[in-house]
Amino acid sequence: MIIEIDGSYGEGGGQLLRSAIALSCITKKPIKIYNIRAKRPNPGLQHQHLTAIKAAVEITNAEAKGLNIGSTTIYFNPREIRGGEYFFDIKTAGSITLVMQTIIPILSFAEKESKVTIIGGTDVPWSPTIDYFRYVVIENLKKIGINANIELIKRGYYPRGGGKVILYVKPIEKINPIIAIKREEIPIIRGISHCTNLPDHVAKRQANAAKELLKDIAPVEIKEEKSVGEGVGSGITLWTENNFKIGSDAIGAKGKPAEEVGKEAGNKLLEEIKSEMAIDRHMGDMLILYMAIAGNSKIGVSYITSHTETMLWLTEKIMNIKWKIERFNGKAIISLS
Repeated sequence: MIIEIDGSYGEGGGQLLRSAIALSCITKKPIKIYNIRAKRPNPGLQHQHLTAIKAAVEITNAEAKGLNIGSTTIYFNPREIRGGEYFFDIKTAGSITLVMQTIIPILSFAEKESKVTIIGGTDVPWSPTIDYFRYVVIENLKKIGINANIELIKRGYYPRGGGKVILYVKPIEKINPIIAIKREEIPIIRGISHCTNLPDHVAKRQANAAKELLKDIAPVEIKEEKSVGEGVGSGITLWTENNFKIGSDAIGAKGKPAEEVGKEAGNKLLEEIKSEMAIDRHMGDMLILYMAIAGNSKIGVSYITSHTETMLWLTEKIMNIKWKIERFNGKAIISLS
């Protein structure tokens, strides 16, 4: 039986598409997704979405239809998940981290270890930075049994792309339930402030602006990095060194002062910390897929985003589960028994 999914539901973006494909591969349920990104100015599949789906096709030897730029309907029927060595080139500054978001849960259930090289954007707008993914997402996923690591070869910025990342994923037997409601004390805040083909002081100014905002919360250590990469760009990612890491990031842009970039990331992290919840808003929407597979889980999130709302709906539709959500002062506790 084919599960039909309205791709315009909720925020109606790429995450619904990528997560539906991942869950299809893991559950071996064929899906049809229509109205893909219907609410966007450029509806249908774009390069990074196409790369993520084609990656899933290659990994599972899936039967798929509608895989072309601008397509608003696809059919996807996975077969066996196969580990091994893969190479995927987005061919634009499309986000590498969003492709990894699709394939990490799939490859975790392969029969052998995988090594995946991906070319594209590492630090681009509207997606997690590579450092947020390395130091927050991957580290938190390890707490529930995912065995993945990321090697950053070079950064790639918008509009040029050309960044290179190697992802390693070892197979697991199951995903462990997660219980993480209130955050623990924060012993230290860490970060990486980087710039490529810009003066070194850009990374320093970003770091100093973030440190000034966070110094009363905990000791702050931010590594300043003169990056190797394609094009011109900068950014900063911050995270807490407690059990479940809370993170934030900000990307530089032409005409945007370095201090503003640092303050943006610092203020985002401050807001997450002050919520006193264990999971930040962006990690929260990414954990829903893993919780749906594991069951018996409960998390406290600083804020339920539209991505989170969409993921709750999608996982109920594909996995035949029912979430419980307790909301208070913008925060929420999300549980699944």
